[in-house]
Amino acid sequence: MRFYQVDPTLENYWRGVILFGNNFATYKFALAHALYDVDRSDTLVKLDDLAVPFSRHICEHLKNTPRQILNDKKPGKLITACLQYNLGEIDEDELHRMTVRYGFSVVLDAFHNVNGGPLEKQFFINERREHKGIRLTDEFYRLTETQQFHNLVHETDARWRLVEKAWEMDLPPQLLDVHYDAGSETLFTQLNSYRISLTSCRNSLNGYQKGHCFYCNAPISLESGHPLLADVDHFIPLVAQRQMPGMNLNGVWNLVLACQSCNRGENGKMAQVPALDLLYRLHARNEYFINSRLPLHEAIINQTGKSEPVRRTFLNDIWNAALACRFRIWQPDAAGEVMFR
Repeated sequence: MRFYQVDPTLENYWRGVILFGNNFATYKFALAHALYDVDRSDTLVKLDDLAVPFSRHICEHLKNTPRQILNDKKPGKLITACLQYNLGEIDEDELHRMTVRYGFSVVLDAFHNVNGGPLEKQFFINERREHKGIRLTDEFYRLTETQQFHNLVHETDARWRLVEKAWEMDLPPQLLDVHYDAGSETLFTQLNSYRISLTSCRNSLNGYQKGHCFYCNAPISLESGHPLLADVDHFIPLVAQRQMPGMNLNGVWNLVLACQSCNRGENGKMAQVPALDLLYRLHARNEYFINSRLPLHEAIINQTGKSEPVRRTFLNDIWNAALACRFRIWQPDAAGEVMFR
């Protein structure tokens, strides 16, 4: 896929799994979190050890979102066991036994499947039959040493929360619309008269930008208090809303993550319109949203158009409308190689 082919780092191959993977989502996210947490002092990780963080993350998510499957089928044996554990109907030993028995039969083989086939980079080898575990690869160990590794934990949880909320709400796709609350820095949707908080906006956007500032490509962080903590910025300035009535500039299509220098530094963007090459970058980023499917897929389509040419025209029209409102064009100084295009 173009997402990681144009920038084939280990972080982006991993993001390919989390954002675009084909396999059963709940187990995929739980396995990713288990790999973040598990003791990695030995390359062979026994299922007995992997089962502990794997089931713990599923149990935690079930407390807030009892529906962890796409359709109305009955939950499988592991999800049922996790629900029973949360209710106090089974103990930790029984949960562990059920996890080892039923938790890994599909997800270990499916984890690396993206866009109909296996990734070139593999982060573990399934040795479930030979050694009752998985073998961590050099690629995974190198991934843990990258600058972006700490961001991946937040990105995975944000993606999981978006997916499970879409399942829980069971809305027709055309009714799922995602917006931004600047006060809480979260994404939300409306169901009748109720506002439903989805997840952190910053954590949701970061993976699609590959952990770099949208404008200058400098590395950014998702860690609270970190000096490189990203800002959420409106590509078309929000102050333009007054002159563009009826246009939802708070829609997720118009939100990007920026380094603090680009967003509010001495030569930052402020109330200016990014240059045309950055508009093309926004279009590419939005198409990544759409290709990753549920639920930002539907939000972007609802807000910008049903086909790629229509979405491209939509952005061009909005950009020209902003310039007609006498906003100046802004171009940042590059701080790194372009991460996506």
